[in-house]
Amino acid sequence: MADLSSEFLGIKSPNPFWLASAPPTDKEYNVVRAFEAGWGGVVWKTLGEDPHVVNVNGPRYGAMYSNDRTLIGLNNIELITDRPLQVNLDEITRVKREWPDRAVVVSLMVPCEEQSWKSILKKVEDTGADGVELNFGCPHGMSERGMGAAVGQVPEYIQMVAEWCKQNTQLPVIVKLTPNITDIRAPARAAMAGGADAVSLINTINSIISVNLDTMSPEPSIDGWGSHGGYCGPAVKPIALNMVAEIARDPQTAGMPISGIGGVTTWRDAAEFMALGAGNVQVCTAAMTYGFRIIEELTQGLSDWMDEQGYRHTSDIVGKATPNVKDWQNLNLNYISKAVIDQDLCIQCGRCHVVCEDTSHQAITSMVEGKRHFEVIDEECVGCNLCVSVCPVVDCISMEQVSEGMDVRTGKPIVNEYANWTTHPNNPSAQR
Repeated sequence: MADLSSEFLGIKSPNPFWLASAPPTDKEYNVVRAFEAGWGGVVWKTLGEDPHVVNVNGPRYGAMYSNDRTLIGLNNIELITDRPLQVNLDEITRVKREWPDRAVVVSLMVPCEEQSWKSILKKVEDTGADGVELNFGCPHGMSERGMGAAVGQVPEYIQMVAEWCKQNTQLPVIVKLTPNITDIRAPARAAMAGGADAVSLINTINSIISVNLDTMSPEPSIDGWGSHGGYCGPAVKPIALNMVAEIARDPQTAGMPISGIGGVTTWRDAAEFMALGAGNVQVCTAAMTYGFRIIEELTQGLSDWMDEQGYRHTSDIVGKATPNVKDWQNLNLNYISKAVIDQDLCIQCGRCHVVCEDTSHQAITSMVEGKRHFEVIDEECVGCNLCVSVCPVVDCISMEQVSEGMDVRTGKPIVNEYANWTTHPNNPSAQR
């Protein structure tokens, strides 16, 4: 049986699934119920200095749906905890005392002043918590006060605050990064330079999710007004995966522990994050959408897959896919594949033909000998796999490698030798 037990920065938990710093972790009652359901740990909703912040007393979320009304994205305009600091600290103390086998990490956000960080770190240490996460990601509300993303977008500030924290606490320090930046490697390098023990990413993406065209107010609407907020959920997963991979394969940050966040909804999502370098994953939107018992599907699914693949420990997965992430210029330009349509599975919907005809290379028929028939024209197919992406039938269209003979599209012999853009004769800067 697969062993789902996890150890991240020396913090042990029965599985690698932590609830992220958000409403699911804003009260002792919620956290206890989450632990009872089987979650491996929590990052307690972000604490700040007293007097506590005031959240809006109205809509805080805007939603993005698929056609079947599955929630694929959530925008929030919520801020950090709006409960007194001492109330949170007392609850953290009780939870950690009663659940010693679960990870309890505390998210923090205070002004960019060393004394503010020094003061709150000591209070958190006294709770018995396992670590702290520095919230440098919040894109709204707090960033307008010089915190959150306002810090996370400036590498020098990240390094400075990380150094303060490492000097003033013995707890592991995790830096939570904002995705609202051009190159995620710069803040990750700064966190490492400041002595941070790990990074977590991604925080929410700056967004306006929709506009009510009757009231002409961005949503969620507060008294007829709207604001930018933080976007999360399944739709942000591709962005998060890329940023995790960038840090994991960057020579300057390779090996730095990563806690993966962003759209984790299924066990497969978690496995993908870990394969790209994350040591564990944090979950928020999925719990807010389906409730705490989703942890049963996450753990069972991951365990079953690990058994099938022969992985004994979650650590066996971490970073397995990282070496296979390359810059575009290093991809093999001699690799050739063509689309193939399984005629027994084809339902004759014609979507593959339409998209190929209108937006690709006109490489799929619609009629053959006067009858409706969809078939790939090898002479025109460039192997883009757009048809695979739009086909509603699983495995009806597949990509098959062509490794010998002549490429009928180019009329050139197929060469089974690795060659990339850096050496290609069409590249003016090719390496000779």
